[in-house]
Amino acid sequence: MYSVLQSVHSYWAFLVLIVLAIAAINAVIKTLGDKEYQATDFRKALFTLIVTHIQLLIGLILYFVSPRLQLFAELGMGGVMKDALNRLYLVEHPVINIIAVALITIGYSKHKKKLTSKAKFKLIAIFYSIGLVLLLSRIPWGVWLS
Repeated sequence: MYSVLQSVHSYWAFLVLIVLAIAAINAVIKTLGDKEYQATDFRKALFTLIVTHIQLLIGLILYFVSPRLQLFAELGMGGVMKDALNRLYLVEHPVINIIAVALITIGYSKHKKKLTSKAKFKLIAIFYSIGLVLLLSRIPWGVWLS
């Protein structure tokens, strides 16, 4: 079960990054171009939110069934923090990615309350872009791409 979840989490991450990049770039371009907010823009933002939340759920399940989680009991927090790879998988990756998903959620929620197109696009551009940067910063690239 663990290896299946790990594969799903890895492949779903590609979808998350692509969709999030599209939504963020779309919002930046339309903010700078003074475009009108349309139904397709709402769908892009919503689909991005849904895809990132699914990835979060998969990641949380994977985290709690991971054999690495036992390292907290074996090594303690200090031992986990001394090893860069264990720290990445057990602390940095989950915490930073939860923050990224929270920011994406906040951006989506706040943009719905705005009345002007520019304000809607600006919020999506800011929060989704920060979320994208955070996600990109904590991906275990060496393991993920091999």
